[in-house]
Amino acid sequence: MLSRIESFLLNLAALAVIGLGLLITSSVLLRALFNSGIPDTINMVRELMVAAIVLPLAATAAARGNIVVEVLSERLPPRTQDWLVVLGSIVGLLALAPLIWAGWKEAVHTLQSGSYFFGQLNLPKWPGRVIFLFGVSFCWLRLAIQMVGDIRTIRAGRRVLIDPSRPEHHEEV
Repeated sequence: MLSRIESFLLNLAALAVIGLGLLITSSVLLRALFNSGIPDTINMVRELMVAAIVLPLAATAAARGNIVVEVLSERLPPRTQDWLVVLGSIVGLLALAPLIWAGWKEAVHTLQSGSYFFGQLNLPKWPGRVIFLFGVSFCWLRLAIQMVGDIRTIRAGRRVLIDPSRPEHHEEV
């Protein structure tokens, strides 16, 4: 079930990127050709950027697609490497917790106050705040589930990660 939600959020992020491209291109063309523009483009781009960045976080964590630097860790024993993955999940959970708290407070405040962006369209602020909270919360949930699964895997005597010393698993750059 969680993977379906992550896939949905990833698709929404892709739509946000497409929307960003269309919005920016249209705005530039209208400005260059007709000395006109799309009202509140900056606010719409800002809100779409939130969706494009935050919504795929859970899918990235599920795919273990985080940026890693393995200068020292790949020289450690496999068991230590696996526990470092768990430590990374713990640090991620701790780092996301204050973001979720602040996101919750901001989303509730924005919904209750009915805040909006000043501009020609008076766009509401709540969609971006709710999208941020939703994306970060699902990333936290994915990390928590992954951490529990990784601990169970280590306790069962299996490896969390694929053996990095095998060259067929390295990506070519």
